[in-house]
Formats: sequence, structure tokens, C-alpha cells
Amino acid sequence: MSALPTEFTNVTAVAKANVYFDGKVVSHSILLPDGSKKTLGLIYPGSYHFGTDKAERMEIVAGACTVKLTGSDASTAYGAGQFFDVPAKSGFDIQVESGICEYICSFLD
Repeated sequence: MSALPTEFTNVTAVAKANVYFDGKVVSHSILLPDGSKKTLGLIYPGSYHFGTDKAERMEIVAGACTVKLTGSDASTAYGAGQFFDVPAKSGFDIQVESGICEYICSFLD
């Protein structure tokens, strides 16, 4: 597995935050020079469900979470340096037991 990026250069950062679940999940969008978009975010302790329009890759930068993809019976634990992919038009349940889970979400074609 390749190392997660520690910074992004030559990007446009969107100042307005994406706020979900009463502020327990917060992210900011960045627009890359090639036209792609990522979000950088924080997930505070709790359980949350997200639906996807496009396919996504969620890379865990720090902390830990447990994820169950829509349609799956199994949950998988992820920690810093790991990632999971979510199909388009699908979703996932994510749970953070303690601390803060930091992530990079990439929108895939």
C-alpha cells in the first residue's frame, strides 16, 4: 500500500465546511489542478450512515473506525494508513468509538 499524502500543493481550498450530523462529521473540499475533488475531514465518536453518488475511496489519516458497506453483513476495522472503497450509488455505515478519525475522501470515476 502506498503512503498517504501529508499535504496537497497547488490546490483550491473551499472555505465553506461540509457539516453533517450536528457537527460530528466535518470536511473541507479541495479542488486539484487536474479537476478532481477530494474532501479532508474529521469524524467524532458516534455511528453515521453516508450514501454515495459517485464511487469513493476513504483513506484513514489518523484514528480508527469500523465500516460496514451497504449490502454487506461484515464490518471491518480501519486505522491510519488504511483505506476502503465504496461503490457508486451505494453507502456505508461508519462508527468511531473514541478519539477523532481523520480522513481523505477521493471521488473516483
